[in-house]
Amino acid sequence: MNIIDLHCDALMKLADAKGKLNYADAPELDTNKIRLQKGGVKVQCFAIFIHPNMKAEQKFQDALDQVDYFYNEVLAKNPEMKQIKDWNDFDQLNHGEIGAMLTLEGVDAIGNDMHKLSILYQLGVRSVGLTWNNANLAADGAGEPRGAGLTAFGKEIVQFNNQHHVFTDVSHLCEQAFWDVMEYADYPIASHSNARAVCDHVRNLYDQQAKAMFDRGGLIHVVFCPQFVKAGGKNVTIADLIKHIDHFCSLGGVNQIGLGSDFDGIETYIHNLEDSSMYQNLINELLKYYSEDQVKGFAYQNFLDHRPK
Repeated sequence: MNIIDLHCDALMKLADAKGKLNYADAPELDTNKIRLQKGGVKVQCFAIFIHPNMKAEQKFQDALDQVDYFYNEVLAKNPEMKQIKDWNDFDQLNHGEIGAMLTLEGVDAIGNDMHKLSILYQLGVRSVGLTWNNANLAADGAGEPRGAGLTAFGKEIVQFNNQHHVFTDVSHLCEQAFWDVMEYADYPIASHSNARAVCDHVRNLYDQQAKAMFDRGGLIHVVFCPQFVKAGGKNVTIADLIKHIDHFCSLGGVNQIGLGSDFDGIETYIHNLEDSSMYQNLINELLKYYSEDQVKGFAYQNFLDHRPK
């Protein structure tokens, strides 16, 4: 069964390795091309993530470096990988091709300069998360004790996303910033978040947040990071992950649930789901509890049905 995965951090690893990793088959990459092919991943989203301790004046250059690795290592050297820049591109993928889409995990890289966001959009970014766990000029992240909402600059970014039919990603936002996004964003998404009722972690969504997403036509893509799946993050199984899908379904989200692994951004793994090649283990387990159409929805169709028009 085909998979659309909304979040991985392969670009961070490629950039950190400074050209020493071969994207096609590097064992250090959970989402290398061979593993995507084996796991049935039809579209992989590649996040641009900037290390929070990087000097401010270096951050935009680091983002551009990651985009350069995307173009020259992921795309240019692997003709099966096809960039997605238009929402209709999902429908144009041929057999054997894998779509690749850029996303932005936190807007630290742009500082207070909307021109830099425009450049990243022109390069192919189609989903923008306002923060990582820290605070920045747009909003407070989930790890910022202050817990403030969107700044005027943050609202300007959301407006840009609306105008350009780009997702505004609520994963990593603090609660108040989440509710501000609900007020202003036309295309909200949680690219990699789980249910707080199942695992009480600051990165997960409360029921009222999930319901608001579903009411707005937003998508929630469950994440494979063990600490977000089960308290303590030890001995986590696929069954533990499915509890989050079950819970979101109970809130009315059966047609708005997807997958956002966070592969290459995590250091521990769900048992039998250690990299992209193992995706069908999750699919086979889901088919024990859900209809084939419902599982196809989780795997890829729900995203296609709710992408921006």
